[in-house]
Amino acid sequence: MSGLLIGVGVGPGAPDLMTLRAVNTLRKADVIAIPRRSVYDESLAWRIAKENVGEVPGQERLFLTFPMTKDPERLRPAWEEAYAQLAPRLAAGKTVAFITEGDPLVYSTFIYLLAEVPNRFPGTRTEVVPAVSSITAVPAAVQVPVADGQERIAVLPATYGVEDLTRVLRDFDTVLLMKVSSVMAQVVEALEREGLLDRAVYVSRASTGQEKVVRDLRSIRNDKCDYFSMVMVAKKDRSGVLAGRFAQTQTEEVTR
Repeated sequence: MSGLLIGVGVGPGAPDLMTLRAVNTLRKADVIAIPRRSVYDESLAWRIAKENVGEVPGQERLFLTFPMTKDPERLRPAWEEAYAQLAPRLAAGKTVAFITEGDPLVYSTFIYLLAEVPNRFPGTRTEVVPAVSSITAVPAAVQVPVADGQERIAVLPATYGVEDLTRVLRDFDTVLLMKVSSVMAQVVEALEREGLLDRAVYVSRASTGQEKVVRDLRSIRNDKCDYFSMVMVAKKDRSGVLAGRFAQTQTEEVTR
């Protein structure tokens, strides 16, 4: 028998932003695999999903611990333990739904699990249930369009460094800078340098009861901000291309 491994995105935080497909998939699964940061941590993904899923007779809830670190010496044992827990369940032909915050294929732990399926769980089928992610939840919170017409978007994980932020700010119309928790000072410095500080807005825990919006980034430049946070930079007003209007620069080019 071959099992089925499904990556299920539960959305950015608000339980009512879970999709119907996600809820139905989780209710039907034999096993819900629940990633958490430590044995003392209540999984955020499960906190979002559990009310919608409810109690399902005979369903197993399998907690898997993945420490928040970039240290391979700590990550490898955690992954090996996760593989060891998942292997017999998939080999027995069970359907395992692995839940993730946001979308399963956007900066998610599930990406690494999916890549290992052919080697670790041969014969296992895979599926992905997409979800609302913070990439759309944050713009919705501040009601700032992400892109119009031919505008270009960049998404960067700030926790892995902001060294190329200046170049990205120059090359793209809208920049979504994720997980700015520990690098806000560098982000503010780069935005000041490019004259874009007033075009930026900070949002943490979008869509939840703890949502926070800050439009003056100077006021939090030295803060240790929330891990689940994003800075959105929209460099210009919308071009109006989709409404039959054109930006001034485009009109000038046409008349030259």
